[in-house]
Amino acid sequence: MHKAGFVNIFGKPNAGKSTLLNAIMGEKLAIISPKVQTTRHRITGVLTEPGYQIVFSDTPGIIDPKYKLHEKMMSAVKSALEDADVALLIMDAKDNLEENLELFSSLKLKVPSILILNKMDNLSKEEIDALVAKCQEWGKAKAVVPISARQQKNVKVLLEEIVKLLPEANAFYPDDTLTDKSTRFFVAEMIREKIFQLFEEEIPYHTTVIVTQFQEKETLTKITAEIIVTRESQKAIILGEKGKSIREVGTRARQDIEAFIERKVFLELFVKVRGKWRDNDTFLKEYGY
Repeated sequence: MHKAGFVNIFGKPNAGKSTLLNAIMGEKLAIISPKVQTTRHRITGVLTEPGYQIVFSDTPGIIDPKYKLHEKMMSAVKSALEDADVALLIMDAKDNLEENLELFSSLKLKVPSILILNKMDNLSKEEIDALVAKCQEWGKAKAVVPISARQQKNVKVLLEEIVKLLPEANAFYPDDTLTDKSTRFFVAEMIREKIFQLFEEEIPYHTTVIVTQFQEKETLTKITAEIIVTRESQKAIILGEKGKSIREVGTRARQDIEAFIERKVFLELFVKVRGKWRDNDTFLKEYGY
């Protein structure tokens, strides 16, 4: 009896959705940053094991939309609600429990769900037991699983619970599929992650990255990417004094990209100003939102 299904991950920004996806997949599919709202797209990871296949989807955090970009992010959450077989509801174990349960109730799920208490490494056994008991009283999840995605604790237990809820079905993807996103997509995300790591305040939120060239040469892969910002002042900050900052972005991103595609990379970065791209439908479409 083979099982297969679509499993979608929901939670507030920074609950650990992307870290969980990466822990399950054993690959760096989703960019991670301590800043909230790092994930803007639905990212799919495909896990194939003897007897089952799980197609995971990590959704953007649930937020109140402030820009058209946010509205697009929220419509990704809504569409994910409609096509899941199982929903994973993840929260930071130290976050306000009532608030999270209220949020999860408001999703009006029509599919079975598993409630995940993440970052359990920050709590004592007594605190975890008390939390689990409260979540079981809530009664809307088929299982409550405390985990530490960062330390990969209890991830196996979580997988067992997911498999129990999967429908019987044949695999949707070939065995060696890891994701439905292109290599270009991950390259752009890796560059974007470095911008989140290196720049303060609002700069990362005003930035998107487009890969304009991806050429596989004999000895290396040549990649050109544009970093899009909304103001000249942001461009100056990303370039840095005598191009120091953008070189740092490039060096860090190149190391990650080389590890990801397993070849040498020549990476060229340009910064372009596109005022108000986050509120412009044409730009949003062009940039893949």
